[in-house]
Amino acid sequence: MMIPACPLADLPRGEAFRLETDPAVTVFHTEDGELFAIDDTCTHQDASLADGWVEDCWVECPLHASKFNLKTGEVDAPPAKLPVRTHEVVVEDGMVYVKLSTAAPNLPHCAVRKLAGTTA
Repeated sequence: MMIPACPLADLPRGEAFRLETDPAVTVFHTEDGELFAIDDTCTHQDASLADGWVEDCWVECPLHASKFNLKTGEVDAPPAKLPVRTHEVVVEDGMVYVKLSTAAPNLPHCAVRKLAGTTA
């Protein structure tokens, strides 16, 4: 499924745009001008990676400093142990689109419960 994210002109380099999909996806525009999309939630705990720090092709979780590779989704160090899901990004006529992956997301248990509408 391909969904529109935002006009490329509205996403400056070094910034991120969070899509309110279920689960949320974030598009990152790196300082080098590359675009990447990954699941927004850290695989360790319910933290938005859109609020993280981006350096080169890595985003650092704002809670516990695990870093995720924006190209592959791989994680560099604990406490996160699982990669984040990556998505294809396409730019057509100045609009950024995200082609959602069909792979299962690696969400932390607390985020899964939130999506399911339960808190226990």
